[in-house]
Amino acid sequence: MSVRTEEVEITTSGGETMAGYLARPEGDAKCPAVLVYMEIFGVNDHIRDICRRLAAEGYVAFAPDYFHRTGPGIQLDYTDDGMNEGMGHLMKLQADQMISDARDALAYLRGRSDVIGDRIGAIGFCIGGHMTYLTACETDIQAAASYYGGGIAAPEGPGGAASTLSRTPKIGGRIECYFGGKDQLIPAEQVTAIREALAAAGTDHDIQVYPDADHGFHCDQRATFNAEASKDAWRRTLALFADKLGS
Repeated sequence: MSVRTEEVEITTSGGETMAGYLARPEGDAKCPAVLVYMEIFGVNDHIRDICRRLAAEGYVAFAPDYFHRTGPGIQLDYTDDGMNEGMGHLMKLQADQMISDARDALAYLRGRSDVIGDRIGAIGFCIGGHMTYLTACETDIQAAASYYGGGIAAPEGPGGAASTLSRTPKIGGRIECYFGGKDQLIPAEQVTAIREALAAAGTDHDIQVYPDADHGFHCDQRATFNAEASKDAWRRTLALFADKLGS
């Protein structure tokens, strides 16, 4: 399927400018939509590729830049310098602002003539995986695919807010979480805590742990790329979106 892309800017509810990257199928048909949440490296080549891949599957894919307050427009590579710069922005995130950005991004999508407003999901990687989980808790998205979301089971949420895990009972759609068994950034006990919280809340969910995969296993630009785990998680994600959003 042919894909059209564009750089967009939206005005947030706080009056700020939040840029983003959008990919959509060619043509005039109304489509389901997916929010694509970046890692700490910004809306870079990897995240843009994810948007294009989703657009080729029939979705309007929008990657908002939720570092717009501290590092608007950054696109970092997978080096130590990129990691250090990205971590600096990560440490400044505030849960309330993240939730506000998620709601503003949803409002933007629902205001587009090419989006079916009640068929929207989210996908995210690393801190974007956390953002996906948080969005599932605090908005009405129908489907969420969280890839190696760090800090979900931490005692506090971003900026010292209420724990993201404590918000789990508010999830109304289906959520799937994918983790690497070798990921030292997300210990096994945190994955267990997420699994138990979702089960206790009666949330429609699935947790997949890939024993041989590490953090960042889905990104083919990282040394930790794991082709087998990436292929399986992507297959599951597309099945999730097809089931809950259509295409």
